[in-house]
Amino acid sequence: MNQPGSRQLRPSLTERLKSDEERILNVLYTTNYKPLELYIVRNNGSSDDAKDIYQEAFLAVWRNVQTDRFTPRDEEEFAAYLMRVGKNKWIDELRKNKNKYKVSVDEESGSDRVSEEYADETDAYINTVKKQYKYLGARCRELLGRFYFRKQSLREIAEVFNWTETSAKNNKYRCLKQLREQVLKEETR
Repeated sequence: MNQPGSRQLRPSLTERLKSDEERILNVLYTTNYKPLELYIVRNNGSSDDAKDIYQEAFLAVWRNVQTDRFTPRDEEEFAAYLMRVGKNKWIDELRKNKNKYKVSVDEESGSDRVSEEYADETDAYINTVKKQYKYLGARCRELLGRFYFRKQSLREIAEVFNWTETSAKNNKYRCLKQLREQVLKEETR
């Protein structure tokens, strides 16, 4: 029989998240992915886009819990907030890229072709990414290389570095963020 106050013996969701309880992080991470993936795929995205956006959203929500900016009462409130953050991140990504894929039509031949200007911008961006990639620390270069070039799973990467899978996800996010910041800094020079 439940006695009043016996619920208080179990730590709250917020306390469990703040203590980085791996079990609850894994449960929340895996159970909330599909709805956001479905939303992104239905809104001009790919599964890879969904994975990146979801990871960024999950880490943002987790950080907000850690810094007391968000205190979920339960898993449903956590899921709703995570979905809202993920949707906003995807909308921002769409806005940022809306002019990237303009296609012009050659009136004489009627064929579609990507403008040369866009190709030049893409080449310049790729060169900047390559240049800044070299300046990342060895661990970040190895982690990103394993994930993006060797196509290793986060589980495989975690084993190599002797991390948990969650740590591998977090470190991948940090390395990507560092690379993005370096690229943006280079582009604004």
